[in-house]
Amino acid sequence: MQVCPRMQVCHERSLQHHTDEVTCCTFSASLLATGSGDKSLRLYDTSDFSELPCSPLRAHGYGVRSCCFTPAGDYLLSCCVDGSILVWSCRSGEVDSELQHPNRSPLRVCALAPDSSLLIAGASDGTVALWDFTSRTFLRCNEVSEASVLACCFSPCSHMVATGCSTGDLRIWDIDNNLLHAEKNAHDLGVTCTTFAPHSEIEDSHGQVRLASGGQDSQVKIWVVSQHEGHACVVKLLHTLSSQCAPVLCCAFSSDGKLVVAGSVDKSVAIYETEQGILLHTLKQHNGYVTTVAVSPSMPWLATGSMDRSVHVWKIGDGPHTAGKHYTHLHYGLVQCQGKPQATFSRPPLPEWSEEDVQAWLREESLEDLLQVFQANKTGGAQLSRLSKETMMEMGIESARLRARLLGRVEALKVEQSAPDCPEEFVCPISRELMKDPVIAADGFSYERESMESWLRGKKRSSPMTNLLLKTTLLTPNRALKMAISRWKRAQL
Repeated sequence: MQVCPRMQVCHERSLQHHTDEVTCCTFSASLLATGSGDKSLRLYDTSDFSELPCSPLRAHGYGVRSCCFTPAGDYLLSCCVDGSILVWSCRSGEVDSELQHPNRSPLRVCALAPDSSLLIAGASDGTVALWDFTSRTFLRCNEVSEASVLACCFSPCSHMVATGCSTGDLRIWDIDNNLLHAEKNAHDLGVTCTTFAPHSEIEDSHGQVRLASGGQDSQVKIWVVSQHEGHACVVKLLHTLSSQCAPVLCCAFSSDGKLVVAGSVDKSVAIYETEQGILLHTLKQHNGYVTTVAVSPSMPWLATGSMDRSVHVWKIGDGPHTAGKHYTHLHYGLVQCQGKPQATFSRPPLPEWSEEDVQAWLREESLEDLLQVFQANKTGGAQLSRLSKETMMEMGIESARLRARLLGRVEALKVEQSAPDCPEEFVCPISRELMKDPVIAADGFSYERESMESWLRGKKRSSPMTNLLLKTTLLTPNRALKMAISRWKRAQL
């Protein structure tokens, strides 16, 4: 059995400055930018992740959807559902220029060519708009899909563009809008994100580059895009990565192209090794959908943003990390499965957990307030599994609210480790929790009533699953599903 080196992931800090869901984040060589539904962007210095004096940046009339830096990091670009792209000076925080989609269609994503020559933006009307970024002049707007364009990115050479839409098609174009390749139904129910690896490779006298895409089918796919000079573009599927159990909303390559990071509706962040498609680690720090991920151009920073309004900053790599910071070690072996190596690992039973395992779990559950108490009492898995109100009092946990919260998390952990997995169709796609009062929305999917009503109150008339506009906000009780869930729950007793 081949044994691969361990990987360390260190949770560096949490940024909690946005007042609405975090929708996008991006790195320059020295800055981290985050955008939100609260209509603002925030800038942080990556040397200590302090917020810049010019931050927050406020000029958008609606929530920010996507953002990106120029390669030199002197400008930040952001797009909005009002059809505008703002170009910000990172030095002053002022708007340098404003670009407008010709049809004023809501913009979902924007991307800048690596050589800073061109700017592209995908819109809800199925079009992609193109600007000469150097002169800030509009070039053209082309219809590339009948559905919303949710993803677009430039190749490292700046000569190709990949677009993904809500119908599931993935397409490769040249900068003159000639279609080079069309991958029909690349992802069931829609492509949500796509990104090229930072560097091209030369093989057999032709260039090739890797492309990652994520979709509503809960998968990340890694493609190899090749093009001989004067010949057609060839796209081959290299890996299908399926460790996450809900739609994948975002993905990003590391600066060396060796890692792919993906965020999901299941609130997790998956880190994969690119060459063999191995899952290296799963991060579960967020309490809401993970809507955006970004990796710094100079490793090792990873940023993840969520609907829980937070941005978490992580340090990833193989070397030692700052003393006192939390990090996890992942050991994994490779086993042969139908000729293909796969990662295998599992969390041990609760009674076998070490004190360090317990402390790592507290951090995962956002119970950092209890770390000192557990460290002082040298609490391992055996003690945690026997936790009661009385023992918590003896440990010095005085807050009744904190005791109730901890006990609930421990009971949920025991159920998770002992009971069979809940059928996926019983889980609300929004909250990712077992449904109590399921309802059917106009998109045909079932949701927990409270979660869907909250979604609609947020003025989101689009489907949480397909991102398409809902014809009606009427919710119909799904009594058959409610009965099936009740029967399943009784069977677990």
